[in-house]
Amino acid sequence: MSKEAANTALDASRTDASQTPADAGDAGYSKDLKARHVNMIAIGGAIGTGLFLGAGGRLHSAGPALAIAYLVCGVFAYLVVRALGEMVVYRPSSGSFVSYAREFLGEKGAYVAGWMYFLNWSMTGIADITAIALYTQYWSAFTTIPQWVLALIALAVVLGVNLISVKYFGEMEFWFAIIKVATLVAFLFVGIFLVATQHPIDGQTPGLNMITEHGGFMPGGTMSVVLVMQGVVFAYAALELVGVAAGETADPQKVVPRAVNSIMWRVGLFYCGSVLLLALLLPSSVYSSNESPFVTLFSKLGVGGIGDIMNLVVLTAAMSSLNSGLYSTGRILRSMAMSGSAPKFTARMNRSQVPYGGILLTAGVGVLGVGLNYLLPHDAFEIVIEVSSIGIIGTWVMIMVAHLAFVRRAKQGLIKRPSFRLPWSPVTEIVTIVFLLLVLGLMWNDPDTGRKTLMLIPVIAVLLVAGWFAARRRIQREATQELAKLTDGE
Repeated sequence: MSKEAANTALDASRTDASQTPADAGDAGYSKDLKARHVNMIAIGGAIGTGLFLGAGGRLHSAGPALAIAYLVCGVFAYLVVRALGEMVVYRPSSGSFVSYAREFLGEKGAYVAGWMYFLNWSMTGIADITAIALYTQYWSAFTTIPQWVLALIALAVVLGVNLISVKYFGEMEFWFAIIKVATLVAFLFVGIFLVATQHPIDGQTPGLNMITEHGGFMPGGTMSVVLVMQGVVFAYAALELVGVAAGETADPQKVVPRAVNSIMWRVGLFYCGSVLLLALLLPSSVYSSNESPFVTLFSKLGVGGIGDIMNLVVLTAAMSSLNSGLYSTGRILRSMAMSGSAPKFTARMNRSQVPYGGILLTAGVGVLGVGLNYLLPHDAFEIVIEVSSIGIIGTWVMIMVAHLAFVRRAKQGLIKRPSFRLPWSPVTEIVTIVFLLLVLGLMWNDPDTGRKTLMLIPVIAVLLVAGWFAARRRIQREATQELAKLTDGE
């Protein structure tokens, strides 16, 4: 029995989104995430290590023009999440875009989307534990502890937290997000005050002169801004977490549109506003990839303890990102496992209704990241960011392709689009896909890391093809069983 036949039967059996679970991977979850959890998870997804740590090195190389890069990438990231949000409102699923890719593109689409997402978050997890280790070594008491040891401890702690229950995860993310938002709001107020009063920082007066007297808005030229684009895309890599979390909340049709619509102003305020303020307060050349730009700034203010407080906050942000990555990959892998495209053990759940198999697989890759921290402690963060960019760009492209297929089915009268929609379809999807592929191609202009990262694409493609052929019989068997269940229920 073909997968197309299974999809046709599935479409025929579903008259509206309320008939759940349409995806076998959605069965067994609790609905313990509340609206405040999902809203703050959306905020937390927009604020992570990409801003708190990654912005330092990018400010150093791209200068104040980094704010433009964040704005441009932020607009396209919003469009991706808006497309995902529409499909979530149509049919909430913990399998999120993997489930939608399966419904509208078939099992091959779901397979590619899921494993590209796993590539993204497994690499992001390594970036997070690297960031945690770097933040911890800011304090002299930890400088003698090897970076890889601190990374291993961080992974073990967050893994333990993630395996407890989704309610505990949601509560932890809620407070993590509160801390991040409160800190950035405080920074914006303090930064504006310092610029307005021209309070000296490290012997220099903040203001527009920090830009005009230190190479201008784009000190490294246009290419320097272009080269940081893939890293900027990485900064927004957790925004799609809203779609995954929707599967474990009681009222996603109301919660998700509200959370998605608030993303755009967060991008403008937190990313663009913060970067511009940082550039006005100190020369962009002062910031570095080895330290959070916020810690750099407050340390140079000379006020005792502020640098330590900021470092603790950005440490919390990295822990939050790692926690979110383990959460989302656990759900995505379970959705894939239930259809046969991921290892069977990743479908397993514990008594707290947590898919521990997928979480443990992602954590296992994190252990490899500990080894990377041992071998290349100074380069580990940037290396994995480059590789994770391939994963997130691949995932976002699949979301937009799935949405194109979703809209096409709606035009054919097979399904009904919700009132919460991605505007200007199909132009929006096509333009977004072209932009994402362009960002990927521009990595070739970076001979140090970008070009080497692009050379991994054929390797990733070979692994995906080999994995598909290894799993296709199991996928076909699961599809046949699903079709049998649907026909038996008629």
